[in-house]
Formats: sequence, structure tokens, C-alpha cells
Amino acid sequence: MPGTFLQWLSLVAIIWLQSINGTNTNFPAYSSQLKHLLSISQIQLNNLAFASDAGKLLGWISGIAANYLPMWLVLILGSALGLIGYGVQYLFLIGRVSNLSYGAIFFLTVLEGNSICWINTVCYIVTIKNFPLDRQLAIGLTGSYLGLSAKIYTDIVDVFPYSAMEKAKAYLLLSSVLPFAVSVVSAPVVRVINVVKTKRAKSAFILILVITTATGAFSVVGSLGSASSELSPLTSAVGMAALLVAPLLIPLGLGLRLQTKQLIPARILNRLNPEEKVHVEEFNNVSMDIMESGTKEIRESISISSISVELSESCSGDDNVSETNDIISVLEEIGVKVMLRRLSFWLYFFVYLFGVTLGLVFFNNLGQIAESRGCQASALVSLSSSFGFFGRLVPSVVDYFFSRSKYMISRTAFVVALMVPTGSAFFLLLVNDSGELWLYISTAIIGVCTGAITSISVSLTTELFGTKNFGVNHNVVVANIPIGSFLFGYLAAIVYRREGNAEGKCFGMECYRKTFVLWGTLCFIGTFLALILYGRTRKFYNSLRS
Repeated sequence: MPGTFLQWLSLVAIIWLQSINGTNTNFPAYSSQLKHLLSISQIQLNNLAFASDAGKLLGWISGIAANYLPMWLVLILGSALGLIGYGVQYLFLIGRVSNLSYGAIFFLTVLEGNSICWINTVCYIVTIKNFPLDRQLAIGLTGSYLGLSAKIYTDIVDVFPYSAMEKAKAYLLLSSVLPFAVSVVSAPVVRVINVVKTKRAKSAFILILVITTATGAFSVVGSLGSASSELSPLTSAVGMAALLVAPLLIPLGLGLRLQTKQLIPARILNRLNPEEKVHVEEFNNVSMDIMESGTKEIRESISISSISVELSESCSGDDNVSETNDIISVLEEIGVKVMLRRLSFWLYFFVYLFGVTLGLVFFNNLGQIAESRGCQASALVSLSSSFGFFGRLVPSVVDYFFSRSKYMISRTAFVVALMVPTGSAFFLLLVNDSGELWLYISTAIIGVCTGAITSISVSLTTELFGTKNFGVNHNVVVANIPIGSFLFGYLAAIVYRREGNAEGKCFGMECYRKTFVLWGTLCFIGTFLALILYGRTRKFYNSLRS
């Protein structure tokens, strides 16, 4: 098969994987029902949310596995962990498995969280290697669909007229079966492709951006109260499915184009396109010897400031050969042991802790926050998911179109700019509004900013610490998620219990008032740390612009 076709087919498969991989984001939609079904307290429920995030503490294992095992096997192993974790819990709730202790449920939830790391690791590594010159945009495009997972699962569950308790079981069943099924289907094509043509495929990316933007717009419209009431659950689910299939048109179109070129004689093509004829003749004069020998030369020049990769490759068959001299820049190429001794790592670690992790803890508690204010949890979850989708997408689009502009701000400066509205949104949650307008606005802001920082962090990790050990390095960075999930979530659960009634439920603004003040304050501390990180990396990013 043509390399270009397989390259873009792998991107589509990764989009599908990411769109169903955010199973932990479904938790707020059914957490209240799960609390009742398992007869557990708010603190025990919070511990289950922590357990899902605790699986990321072992996420580095997937990075090591990816260095030694084929990508398809890493993918299957990761999805199998989720199949077991969610599947056994589902069987317990429907009575097929008896005597499942709370400790066993906690362990199964850890497996669920860890399975996400395995799938993410495969998606990130394949995307970075298959699209080396457009890695930020490719990562942002695929990663944005991870933010859409909660919306997709909610659309599927809402199609069926389940009761609230039955919906909790449906979420567990889907979270178990769907990622495993999609992983099995995607495994043959989610692999590193020896890409010959390395120049930016601008037209293909613009087309997939249009499809992605349309998907996000449809998701946002379906999440808004007035619009969602006009769309039936079935219409919403079918529309989302069609938009998820739409990116497949790109590799199919590229494959058809290559096949057409093979079938039409070269003389006819040259008559139709004289410019292409000149290009082919020039290319043949320059690199005929390389084409005949069928050799592949890769020269890498690595320095402390950048990695210049020159690819000069030839092959026979379907692929066209093109050369490029683009620069993939990193501050330094280091492993995890050296990284842990860098001040920049710890600044980055705590910025992520007081930014993205706080946002994720907020989302984990959305079910109880919605219940305390008399709102529908699924509506807030869909809203956060939809705006998180755009948050993950925007930095990549900005980087792709303006990366070479002298006015383009650095990634660390971008993080600073996103931390400010995140902290402000936590304080906006303190506004006592009977219509809960500020709750929806704050949820959307936190969703956008958290998603954007998550997208930026993937490229930021590679730029600060290099690409060779990315799989392990980035999993170490995101290990702060379970730490923050436990600390911040546990404090929120204690405040909730103190303000609650004898049945363990809390209603009103006081349930989370102190919690929001604490979260907002920590987020502004994270903003200050982000400023320091920006100051330390300013010369590096200035050198890139110059």
C-alpha cells in the first residue's frame, strides 16, 4: 500500500481511538448513581475517582513497553486492561459476579485508569513519528477527540430510555467493550510508517480541520440546553457517528489519487500538467542513482538547542520522493533520571498540577456539584467535554498557521495566558445565581483552558526534554494527576461531608464554596510558577523565532 495512504489512515484510526479512550471522563455522569448502587460514602466515591487517576502512576510502564513491543500489541494489552476493569464491575452490578469487595473495585478502577495510558502512549508515539513536521497539529487534532469522549458516550447512552440506575450500568458496559473493539479494529493500521514524503500536507490538514471543527460545533450545539432539546438522542448519536467516520475520506481520497496516477500513462499526465513534467525530469537528473540503488539515508545532527533531521529517501512503487530541511527543536535530549534533577521539570510539574490536574478534579466532582445545585450532571459533562474538545484543538491550529510568525508566543507563555482564566473561573463559581448561568460559563472556561494546556503539554514535554524518551518522560509528568486527584479531591469530599445532611448528601452553595476558593488560589500560584518557567525558557524560544 502507498505510504501516504497508510500514514493518513493511521491518523484516522488514532482519532477513533482517542474519541473513545476518555472513559474516565464519563465518571461524573454516573457517579451519584454508582454511589447509591455500591452503598458507599462521598469519601469512598472520591477514592474511586482517585483510583482511576492513580492508574497513571504506572503509565510509564506503557512507555517502556512501547520501546520493546510492537504498537499493535501495546494497544491490545492496554484496551484489555480496560475490558477487565470495567467489565468485572459491570458484571458485579448486574449480579453475575458476587462478593466483590470495595478493595477489589478500587483495584479494578486502577486498571481502568492505567489502560488509558497505554492507548494514549501508542497514539502519541505513532502520531509524532508519522507526522514529524506537523506533530503539534496532528497531536492536537487527535487529542482533541479525547476531550469529546464524554459527549460521545453520553449520546450513545441517551439513545436508550434507561432509568438513572440503568444508565450507570450502561456507561460501565460501553467503557468496557467499546475501547477494546475499536482497538482490535485499529491495531493493524496504528503503526509507525516509514514516511518518505515529509513536506507539510497542507491541503489534507485543512480538510481534516474543517471536519474536526464541524464535529466540535455539532457537539457544542448538542450540549446547549435549548438546542439539545430540539435534537432527538438518536439524531445526535447518528450525527456524531457520521462526523467521526468523515475523516476516513482523506486517506481514501489520497489512495484513489495515487491509484489513478498509476493507471493513467505518464505521457498523458505530463500533457495535462507540464509543470509536473519539469519537476519529474529535474528530480530524475538529481536522484536517479539513489532510486536505482533503493537505499535509504537518514542523517541526524543533534545539538543542545535543536535536532536537525534531513531525510533523503527513495523507494520503488507508489511513493513519491521529496526532500526537506526542517528543524525539530528541543532544549535538551535527556532521560527521566536527568529530567528529575532539572528545575524546569519541577516548575512544569507543579504548573500542570495546579492547572490541568485541578481542572480534572473539578470534572470528577461535576456529578456532585450538579446535584448540590439542582442541575443535570450529564448536561454539564457534555458541556465540559465539548469545550474541552475545542480547547485541545485551538493551540495546534494557531501553531500550524502562525508558528513561523515573529509574533507567535512561546508555549510557556501560552500556558501562562491560559492559567489566568482558569483560576478566575473557580472564583466565578462562588457567584450565587439561581439560573446557574455562571456554573455553565465557568465549566466551559475550565474545559477550554484545561484542554488547551493538555494539548500544549505534549509538545512542551518534547521541547523541554527531547523526543527520544518522550513515552516515559511525559508519563512521569502526568503522574501528578493521581497525586492531585487524591489531595484536592479528598479535601473537597471532607468539606462536602461536613456541609451535608445525615444521609451524606449536600445541597446549596456551601457544599463547595471553600473548595472553590482553595482551587482558585492554587491555580493562581500555578500561574506564578508558569511565569517563572516562561522566564527560564524565554531565550530558547526567542532563538527559535530568530
